[in-house]
Amino acid sequence: MAKMNKVRMGMVGGGEGAFIGAVHRHALALDGQIELVCGAFSRDEGNNQRTADALGLDENRSYPSWEALLKAEQALPEDERMQVLIIVTPNHLHVPISIAAVEAGFHVFCEKPAAISLEEASRLKSTLKNSSALYGLAHTYLGYPMVWQAQHMVSSGALGTIRKVYVEYPQGWLSANEESHNKQASWRTDPAQSGGSGCMGDIGTHAFGLVEFVLGQQVTSLCAELQTHVEGRRLDDDGAALIRTEGGASGVLIASQVCAGEENALKIRVYGDKGGIEWQQMEPNSIIYRPLGEPFQVLRAGMGQPGLCDEATDRCRTPGGHPEGYLEAMANLYSYFAKAVKAADADGASHHANALGKAAGVPGIDSGLRGMAFIDAMLASSGSETKWHDVPSTNE
Repeated sequence: MAKMNKVRMGMVGGGEGAFIGAVHRHALALDGQIELVCGAFSRDEGNNQRTADALGLDENRSYPSWEALLKAEQALPEDERMQVLIIVTPNHLHVPISIAAVEAGFHVFCEKPAAISLEEASRLKSTLKNSSALYGLAHTYLGYPMVWQAQHMVSSGALGTIRKVYVEYPQGWLSANEESHNKQASWRTDPAQSGGSGCMGDIGTHAFGLVEFVLGQQVTSLCAELQTHVEGRRLDDDGAALIRTEGGASGVLIASQVCAGEENALKIRVYGDKGGIEWQQMEPNSIIYRPLGEPFQVLRAGMGQPGLCDEATDRCRTPGGHPEGYLEAMANLYSYFAKAVKAADADGASHHANALGKAAGVPGIDSGLRGMAFIDAMLASSGSETKWHDVPSTNE
């Protein structure tokens, strides 16, 4: 059997003390398809070098900046240079680095949100149109097997016509003034680095993306209220919206980072005229299914489990009863992205990624545009006396 080469990836951001960079590194290593070969982990020279040393990187492939990384990797022989750049920086750098990487000939896998404005995300989409680069967005919760099962149950008609959706994402970690001493809180509450919204940009986009993915429908309008509860905080830390979808469903979306004592309690409930389903991130292996007029059922994730669609089964690694969680969900995104990169690079320059740089099974730039459209609508609605605001269409 011919040896299968690993996909070579580099990382910008994610240095010592950064939460999400370590999560990405754990996830990308899980299936053995990917190798981290280079990085520019921090603008702090000491932090950058310590991170590279801890990861066992070649000393010549630890770079002082993302610009230096792109220039040096581009100059390496094709079979040595990185193929994918992972971006785990604060939000304001996502688009500048993504565009530069794509123009340098690299694929991109980026933390969400894709940008800090709809205009920025649109510029990135234009860049992708003129390239053969793949672009993946780390909407990690869309890597869970039972989220795909939920989507399947909606699309197959098991719930009938969808009438109602409730989604909530309460956290409590910003209940006090964490930004005064916590680096992660500091940049997430800084408009210059995070964008126009705090809570909605950070976790509200996850809730919104989950709704549109599971329902297979776009949210067309919303009526929102944003709040900033902690004195002196510059961005919202709490909010809610009534929502309407293109399929005629109505719903409620709630996201908050000041729900004291809460962890990462993302939860979605969907109801049609034939039944409903419920899934929550902190119990991710289960879907509660409530068919109308019948006893409720609990569907369980796991290899060989009955009642699961192929998309859900394909994302399971262990038999039922062995919990698979957040790292495995992100690893699913990386696994599908790595497969797409291998296929794209094997086809050479003549290949153009399907559906504008989208890897099958991985959120892409269109998901990024939807997130920005959602944030724009939330800000506009909350700041206006007008009751309902359209969520800008991102379809061409």
